[in-house]
Amino acid sequence: MSLTVIFFLGLFFALLGVIPPGLLNMTAAKISLKEGHVRGIVFSVGVCVIVFAQTYLAAIFARYLSRHPEVVSILRSVALVIFVLITIYFLFIAKASPKQQIQPKIKSKHSRFFQGMLMSAINVFPIPYQAYMTITLASVGWLNFEQTSIISYVAGAGMGTFVMLYIYIFFFDKIKSKSFTSQKNMNYIIGGITGIISILTIIKIIKDW
Repeated sequence: MSLTVIFFLGLFFALLGVIPPGLLNMTAAKISLKEGHVRGIVFSVGVCVIVFAQTYLAAIFARYLSRHPEVVSILRSVALVIFVLITIYFLFIAKASPKQQIQPKIKSKHSRFFQGMLMSAINVFPIPYQAYMTITLASVGWLNFEQTSIISYVAGAGMGTFVMLYIYIFFFDKIKSKSFTSQKNMNYIIGGITGIISILTIIKIIKDW
C-alpha cells in the first residue's frame, strides 16, 4: 500500500472520528465566532499537535499488539461489540434524539494554542480508536507497521482532524442551523460506516477461526 493511500486512510478515519459535535470542534467554532478565525485556527493547530502524538502512540501500541495475536483477537471481539452498539445507536436511537447544543464557556486568557493542546490531551478517545483502526487496516493488508507507514498514517490523522475543525470554524453558522433531518442523515452515514466496519470485523473473526 502506497504512503499516499495510507495518508488518506488516516485522514478519512480521523474525519470520521471528529464529525459528531463535541467539545473540541464546538470550542474551536466558539473561539472563531468570538475572537476571529485566526484564533480558532491556532486552537485547532494545538489540538492537532496532540492528535499527532496520540495517533503515533496508538500505532505503536497496535504494532505491539500485532505481535501478540491472542490479545488482538480478544480486543477485536470487544471492539466488534462496541462498533455494533455504536451502529445501533446512530441508526435507531440517535435519530429520535433532539440535537444537543454544547455551549462551552471559554474563560482562559492563555494562548489558544496551548488551550487546544490541553483540551486535546484530556480527550483520550483517539488512542483506543486509532489503535483499533490501525490493527484493522493492518489485518486486511492496507497498512504495515514500518516507520514510514506509521508516520504517513499519523500525518493523515492530524490533517483529517484539522480539516474537520476548519469546517466547524468556517461553517459553524450553517452547521448549528442544520435541520433535524440533516442531523438524522449524518447519523445514518456514521451508523452505516460503523456498520461496515463491524461487518469487516466479523468476516475477519470468522476467517481466523
